[in-house]
Amino acid sequence: MLKYRLIFGPIMIAVLIGVVVLDGVLDTVDLTGNPLQGLFLGRTYLPAGLLMLMCFAGLVVLGSRELCVIFRAKGVVIDTPMIVLSGLLGLILFYAIPLGIGSQTAVAIYGTAMAGLFLATLVIHSRKGRTDGAIHAAAAGMFTFVYLGVLPGYLMGIRSWHSAWTLIAVIAVTKSCDIGAYFTGLMIGKHKMIPWLSPKKTWEGLAGGMVVAAVLATGLAALGNQYGINGYWVREGSGREFVKVIYPLWFVFPAGLVLGGIGQFGDLVASLFKRDAGIKDSGSAVPGFGGVLDIVDSPVVVAPFAYWLLMLVRYF
Repeated sequence: MLKYRLIFGPIMIAVLIGVVVLDGVLDTVDLTGNPLQGLFLGRTYLPAGLLMLMCFAGLVVLGSRELCVIFRAKGVVIDTPMIVLSGLLGLILFYAIPLGIGSQTAVAIYGTAMAGLFLATLVIHSRKGRTDGAIHAAAAGMFTFVYLGVLPGYLMGIRSWHSAWTLIAVIAVTKSCDIGAYFTGLMIGKHKMIPWLSPKKTWEGLAGGMVVAAVLATGLAALGNQYGINGYWVREGSGREFVKVIYPLWFVFPAGLVLGGIGQFGDLVASLFKRDAGIKDSGSAVPGFGGVLDIVDSPVVVAPFAYWLLMLVRYF
């Protein structure tokens, strides 16, 4: 397994960096006088993260199909297209709802989408006179909406108002804890964390992983401060301006610890789902890693915390 991780790990990192670079290039496109300007409500710029949105949508589709395997292993009768739609709807809504429409309207839009999805799932499930499993099918749709829609939607929320490199930093810090925990646990791990859930995880590994995440977060923040890429976009009429922020390293280090620890919790959450379903990996899409859910389990849980930490750091 380690052999495949060493091969496919760098490949995934290279692909991710390539997407980030291209996505960042789109931030520099000026739509002034372009026929596309009307499509984007008169704005002179493209919405940030369009390329990442497409990539995330692809991951949600693959992850939703893996969730279907887990649901069916538990005897839940579900409609695969509805499960995929549930994840995509949660993700795209988070990205597409304009920030300036007001919190009450945004909540109403989200609530309406959830209610519509809930009812549509029941209709699809019972369209042939089937009544058994209706509650499970509706619950599976809502589960997917939150787990593979709303949670990764926070990552798109980060990208909407920050540079592409900020999002890559959040993902890198989160996954670095996985790597640090793996090798620390391999070398000095003795005390099992939750043997009935994840037998290989140790407290020493968790501590080592969190330290690695904190150090990487501090280093990336320092580089961002030096090169002026830390900050957020602010709309000004039909245009926007990037406001640079100096991230205080005394804040970033503990934030890295928190993100690393929460990422490990996300990994345990995924383990809980798989053990409940009686399967080892969610899929086999990536040799050495398992399925898509095995890769995104920690970033999706970290996402809302990272979103609010990036909001909070502006005030220091």
